[in-house]
Amino acid sequence: MKNIFLILGLCASVALHAQTFENPLKNGALKVSQNKRYLVHENEKPFFWLGDTAWELFHRLNREQAEIYLKRRAEQGFTVIQAVALAEFDGLHVPNPYGDLPLEFDDPNKPNEKYFQHVDYVINKAAEAGLYIGFLPTWGDKVFRGGWGKGPEVFTPENAKNYGKWLGNRYKDRKNIIWVLGGDRNPRHEADVNIWRAMARGIEEGIGNNKAMMSFHPQPNEESSAEWFHTDEWLDFNMFQNGHCRDKPVYDYISRVYNKMPTKPVIDAEPIYEDHPVCFNAKDLGVSNAYDIRKYAYLDLFAGAFGHTYGCHDIWQFYSPYREAVNNPHIYWQEAMELPAANQMKFVRQLMESRPMLDRVPDQSLIEENNLYVGERIQATRGNDYAFIYSSAGKPFTVNLGKISGTSLNVNWFNPKTGEVKFVEKVENKGKKNFIPPSAGYGNDWILVLDDVSKNYGFK
Repeated sequence: MKNIFLILGLCASVALHAQTFENPLKNGALKVSQNKRYLVHENEKPFFWLGDTAWELFHRLNREQAEIYLKRRAEQGFTVIQAVALAEFDGLHVPNPYGDLPLEFDDPNKPNEKYFQHVDYVINKAAEAGLYIGFLPTWGDKVFRGGWGKGPEVFTPENAKNYGKWLGNRYKDRKNIIWVLGGDRNPRHEADVNIWRAMARGIEEGIGNNKAMMSFHPQPNEESSAEWFHTDEWLDFNMFQNGHCRDKPVYDYISRVYNKMPTKPVIDAEPIYEDHPVCFNAKDLGVSNAYDIRKYAYLDLFAGAFGHTYGCHDIWQFYSPYREAVNNPHIYWQEAMELPAANQMKFVRQLMESRPMLDRVPDQSLIEENNLYVGERIQATRGNDYAFIYSSAGKPFTVNLGKISGTSLNVNWFNPKTGEVKFVEKVENKGKKNFIPPSAGYGNDWILVLDDVSKNYGFK
């Protein structure tokens, strides 16, 4: 009997891994949607950003390793890989696997062609796998070291513009580049702001007639990139980093930026990583788990984010026995690719792509229990004819019906751990109704899915 269950379990695992996703690159270049809330392709098809923070990808992996990583992430449903050209781990002085440094004499005016040929190769392989690269020209410590990181600080407005222009021209025909300035540093003053603006101008000049899709990756803060660049024309969407602590009210941060004018899309581009010391304090707080990761994903998205980035402590630095490590990673990157939350992120994408994305808005008025603290948070979002309600700890809640179309609604429970969907009943779309998730307590998160019956929505 034990062997039978083992065989069945293996079959289920293979079936999930074999699931394929559409290659988003076939839909053309990215742009901001007409309602300024989402990214869409040039054919107007919505694009769901499911990112992974592979910051050291260009710097630490050889070509064979990079292909293994990219292929697996594409199979798992990821759409964006966030990676850095001038990397954090002494990226100007420690060479890539082929012995090449990115700059000659630490001079941004003098990029090393051989180093960037390797970057080219990885970007091309990502495109073959159907992946976009969230491309950081440099980690932020090359502008402001800030007491950690190794720098050195090499950028001025002049060489930042030249370097940006060189990169923009080099990659102007690549269809899978999303430009991300910053890199874990907040501008201290106007001089820093001017460096980043100069780099953005350079990229745009280098690209020429093609529109650069661009954002800025900050340190943890409550205002995101909007604090410095919200009205800059080059900033197409805002990015957060909420840091590596549990149960921060990120939905409030997302909402604040979501409501800024002019309207721009917003995303949490670095939440707590899987297998990361919580608040950098593993002794007292332990390490993050899959539940921590899921909670941020659904709370972010249901608060108004247009996509979400996953991260893993062992992956971003590509932990191996041959490279410097930071903050005590546990397992080598190859094994870490199969951590639970990494394989649960595809369910996030499946759910969000299963219903019309562009009319989706956050709406806490759907629920009576709309302001619970983060550990038991219930977060709601809806389109014109569907609603998703996330109960982070399986607490019951009361829905104010009649806020989406339809005289009757299909009621389903979606399990974010497994992607399984359970149909419950049909209800009249009026009045108030209490819903009780299938289980409750720590780690028992559930999503209620309400659909206008006439739309016949299913699940991928």
